[in-house]
Amino acid sequence: MRVALVVPGGVDPGGTHRVVPCLLWMIERLARAQDLTVFALFQPGAPREYTLLGARVQHIGRGRTALRALARIWREHRRHAFDLLHAIWGSPAGVLAVVAGRLLRRPVVLHLFGGELVAMPDVGYGELRTARGRRRMRLALGGAARLTAQSRWQQNLASRQGHSTEVLPLGVDLRHWAPVPPRRREPGQPARLLHVASLNPVKDQSTLIAAAATIATRGVPFHLDIVGEDTMAGRIQAEAAQAGLGGQVRFRGFLDQQRLRPLVLDADLLVMSSRSEAGPVVLAEAAASGVPTVGTAVGQIADWAPAAAVAVPPARPDALAGAVLELLADEPRRLGIATVAQQRAIAEDADWSAARITRLYQEVAGR
Repeated sequence: MRVALVVPGGVDPGGTHRVVPCLLWMIERLARAQDLTVFALFQPGAPREYTLLGARVQHIGRGRTALRALARIWREHRRHAFDLLHAIWGSPAGVLAVVAGRLLRRPVVLHLFGGELVAMPDVGYGELRTARGRRRMRLALGGAARLTAQSRWQQNLASRQGHSTEVLPLGVDLRHWAPVPPRRREPGQPARLLHVASLNPVKDQSTLIAAAATIATRGVPFHLDIVGEDTMAGRIQAEAAQAGLGGQVRFRGFLDQQRLRPLVLDADLLVMSSRSEAGPVVLAEAAASGVPTVGTAVGQIADWAPAAAVAVPPARPDALAGAVLELLADEPRRLGIATVAQQRAIAEDADWSAARITRLYQEVAGR
């Protein structure tokens, strides 16, 4: 089967920076059974073609991107016809794939993987916050033959818009994140907390820092490692310093998967503070490593709670701090949640995801 996979980016040829790891894991597996061509719309750098994990990648580049992408998809289709198109993220990839699908008379599978169905005007996030974004999403959602979502939380958002969606999370590669049994905390040692996300208003590290300050005032010793690219010009670091957390919070910047894994393995808890999420995929990476998550009730964290994660309302530092403190004080419960989370991460790994997607391709192409 020949498949055109349309993505905004995340497939840099280096395979470590400017990539979405779960997207690469999916591509590697699908390319074993499909003739897969990836169209990357907005990656940095000049347009080029290259091979990545068994797939051919067409990097379109900026500047009249939509028109050039449509022309490239059309030319590839004329050379060897596609059976279907698969888009990751509703906009811009889903919109472009639906337009291309109509031109080629081919079905489109769309995977919801971000802020397609939310509106957060205060931080400029979410397709539904503008009339243009709402029109784009009506086109993408209405034009897709099948819709999948990273989480049941997203599925519920789509249902409110009148669309039926299948939950199909992109799982973790257990070769890179080999399962490690949950371990007991060392008595008397500071709690080791970890947060992994780009520093931006949607990930809401301000709530994370406020929660950490509350934990500090309760006299509970801890270290918090924050991993992620800073897009806020040092604002979160300044908030941590103002809260007197300079000795307890460490900002690690961006780390690739190889450098991230030791921090995950050393953590007692993954703590996430997002206002909106599709995943996060680090939830499954931590779970495979025997580390449970406390986070806001969005995305897969909401899906996994209460048995495989602890979820609290977004933008509530007091609730986030309270949940962290409760789990740190109850070691049997922390280990129990870690065990269930690991079982789920293993059951829904990257191989499972690719098999589900392959069956979906067969159903859509056959219809």
